[in-house]
Amino acid sequence: MAILQCAGRALDLSQVQVMGILNVTPDSFSDGGSVYQDRRLSVEMALRKAEQMVHEGATLIDIGGESTRPGATPVPVEEELARVVPVVERLSRELDVVLSIDTSAPEVMQACADAGAGLLNDVRSFSRPGAFEVAVATDLALCVMHMQGSSPATMQLRPQYQEVTEEVEHFLQFQLQRCRDAGIADNRLLLDPGFGFGKTLEHNLQLLNRLQQLQTVGAPLLVGTSRKSMIGMTLNRPVDERLYGSLATVALAVERGAKVIRAHDVAATVDVVRMTEAVINEATGA
Repeated sequence: MAILQCAGRALDLSQVQVMGILNVTPDSFSDGGSVYQDRRLSVEMALRKAEQMVHEGATLIDIGGESTRPGATPVPVEEELARVVPVVERLSRELDVVLSIDTSAPEVMQACADAGAGLLNDVRSFSRPGAFEVAVATDLALCVMHMQGSSPATMQLRPQYQEVTEEVEHFLQFQLQRCRDAGIADNRLLLDPGFGFGKTLEHNLQLLNRLQQLQTVGAPLLVGTSRKSMIGMTLNRPVDERLYGSLATVALAVERGAKVIRAHDVAATVDVVRMTEAVINEATGA
């Protein structure tokens, strides 16, 4: 049985888990304004949205205070702390759920660990000065993600690969070994191939098609394709019309071995995950 240890909470990854997205930013590409009133963060609205996602089946809530959409402007650490920490403090008191923190800032990682978070989700793979040291010192789970380029602001400037799946695989292998060498147990680690982060449409489609190849790296896979440009470009749909395309990628990701699915539309995603698992389990006799 695969277990993910998240600072005292254990998630059973023998069943695919769904991570609900809670953007506490006013400039997310999708739904960041939903927890803002007159451009001011509403912790109460964040709690209501998180409660809804838990009711719909989310076992993790991913809280982000800095947009990582292509071309996003960096947020000062003080502002990110002001956005994220009050939400973590409130949700950790009110909800029985793993709180994931979508951040690259070591100061935010430490503050959120102290406030009750259970997972650190860093699109920059803990590369900022001090970030890896903070992550190692906690007992939180870590999600390491592949991104070509140094930041979301520049990642989509002509990304190039010889073979995208192999290059992502090699990167994740290196990062996994880095974590192991630092003493981080395997049951604290997730790997994210980074759909939409420094990848063209063709790269994203190829990576999803060959996702099963990444299972050999040695840690469970988290996949986040929800509402992303790969859906919009394939189907010619704006952000608010990408649900069905997103769900198709969810079914394919689960069939190819993903263990955590990061999603905006939790209820629909949970249904697709459970239906896909039912077919897989029947086929394997599980």
